[in-house]
Amino acid sequence: MTGIILLDKPNNMTSFSAVNRVRRLLSVKKAGHTGTLDPMATGVLPIALSNCTRFIDLLPVHDKGYVAKAKLGVTTDTLDSTGTVLSESEVNVTRAQLESVLEKYTGEIEQIPPMYSAISKDGKRLYELARQGIEIEREARKITVYSLSLGSFDGDCFSISVECSAGTYIRSLIDDIGKDLGCGAIMTDLRRTSANGFSISNCVTLEELEKAVNDGTADKYITPIEKCFDTYCEIVVTEGQAKRFSNGGELSRNRLKDNISDGIYRVYSPDRQFLGLGEIEKDGEFLKVRRVYVRE
Repeated sequence: MTGIILLDKPNNMTSFSAVNRVRRLLSVKKAGHTGTLDPMATGVLPIALSNCTRFIDLLPVHDKGYVAKAKLGVTTDTLDSTGTVLSESEVNVTRAQLESVLEKYTGEIEQIPPMYSAISKDGKRLYELARQGIEIEREARKITVYSLSLGSFDGDCFSISVECSAGTYIRSLIDDIGKDLGCGAIMTDLRRTSANGFSISNCVTLEELEKAVNDGTADKYITPIEKCFDTYCEIVVTEGQAKRFSNGGELSRNRLKDNISDGIYRVYSPDRQFLGLGEIEKDGEFLKVRRVYVRE
């Protein structure tokens, strides 16, 4: 079984555990996720199955969507409700004040990644250092928040909807908002609503997947790997070129049917079978193989 399972990851489960659960349910030897979700977070977690795991590092960078809940008047070491409380303060914030602060965080901004994150520094994950009580200086990164809207607000708790670039930390965003309001804030809930070009509406829960496996209908939840590469243009090659490409051979640019430019392409046989991904490097003479899709 090959392809992508779009999982609606449950709460209180690591991404690694979710992958293992899917792997066991579908009886596949290999599986891997395309982007980590914290244990407390739910929502879109694409999981590549079998030979499709070889394509994970070639997935295009997509924007992401989230719905988050937050609480004002408290700070923690993890910037969310799972951490140790560092401070508590009185909250005297109006909806108008909160909306005014949110406007500051729309557009291209700089964000310092949290210590409790999977970013590596000198070969060590930041969260490993944080658990040892070590905090190091982190460089601010440029991110883009395309939209940031306020949902519910009851005086000390609120919810936000965020559309942002990959690499955005919602915990850090909420922490910065709390600092600007002068009372602190932590994230209490996070749901990823879109990732890798897929929406939460495309996702399946573990319970639904298990039922489908028992019913023998799990195939309906398998998304073909090429659907993840819609942002790459496609090219159809001849039978001879298809055989050469599938065997790992590069194709002459001048002999391809289409007048193609530089970049990565989805490569198809004449009968529309997905063969894999090829790339023409800048001013290159050949379409070189990046990954061959091997059917099981």
